[in-house]
Amino acid sequence: MPLDESAKKTALRMIPYGLFVLGTCGQEQVNASTVNWVSQASFRPPLVMVGVKTDSRAYQHLKERPVFSLNFLESGQKDVAFAFFKTVEPEEETIGGYRFQRGETGAPILEVAPAWVECRVTDVIERGDHAVVVGEVVAAGLRREAQPLTMAECGVTYGG
Repeated sequence: MPLDESAKKTALRMIPYGLFVLGTCGQEQVNASTVNWVSQASFRPPLVMVGVKTDSRAYQHLKERPVFSLNFLESGQKDVAFAFFKTVEPEEETIGGYRFQRGETGAPILEVAPAWVECRVTDVIERGDHAVVVGEVVAAGLRREAQPLTMAECGVTYGG
């Protein structure tokens, strides 16, 4: 039986996705990209996995320095998510118009993010146009508890 492309696309888009900003740092600069294929993968050690486009600056940075931050966005922060849908150049203390600080790993942490984790890459699975990047959480921060920003709230889809 051949794969029903329409059914596959619709079904995969029914997976509930949050929106996050992935922070990376290459040898010379930082980067921030909106991502949505994210999940916790283990309690001990604490692991998260992120789908990252293999032709992106973020992925190149992860190969140069295998660390990243995952900035959690809250409901109502659609503008923050949309700021990082395309490549943006960092300025002195801002990226995409948002202030950031470098975390313990050197990856950027957005000051508007209610929470974040920093990770060291433990595994990368390269398949297709995205790699699954697994990171062990080595630092975390919480400014406030919040309801997560979702793809559904923003009215956009990415998947299928």
